[in-house]
Amino acid sequence: MDLSKVVAISGKPGLFLVTTNGGGKLIVESLLDGKRIPAFANDKISSLEEISIFTTGEDKPLKEVFMSIHEKLGDKLDFDPKKASPVELREKFLLVLPDYDEDAVYQSDMKKVFQWYQLLNDKGILDFKVEEKKEEKAEEAPAEKKAVKKAPAKKAAPKAAAKENVKAAAAPATKSTKKPKKV
Repeated sequence: MDLSKVVAISGKPGLFLVTTNGGGKLIVESLLDGKRIPAFANDKISSLEEISIFTTGEDKPLKEVFMSIHEKLGDKLDFDPKKASPVELREKFLLVLPDYDEDAVYQSDMKKVFQWYQLLNDKGILDFKVEEKKEEKAEEAPAEKKAVKKAPAKKAAPKAAAKENVKAAAAPATKSTKKPKKV
């Protein structure tokens, strides 16, 4: 799941997919209605790859929160984040991310996370099968690695050519057979 091309633009609803960039602007496509619009350098643009949720420990990247939602709630949410009560939102968010910072994560943030998850999942941008395969490979890799000691590097033996260069440098210079020209 690559969230680096998915952005949120402050003041504009929904999420956008970056299609091209250049000339001080990005061309983005709305995931809500499919319209392409320019996003300029002065717009506040946030890549979903860079967004994280405050927790009591280390902050959790949004990608990990989405994976947790997928594991705990499945592909389709059984509630509407826009119409959910504050109590229901907190319960669902607590289920998904038990150690979130209750003072720093607001109800509006919770709604946004659930809405983004549903939108990205409906559009097929979230691919959890690829992430699961990567995790399986990462778990297998340390078990396969064995401690390998490197042998100390041996010093290279001096080459015959290097000896000849030393001999040639030590030999006296030969005199030139040409006579200097008089001017």
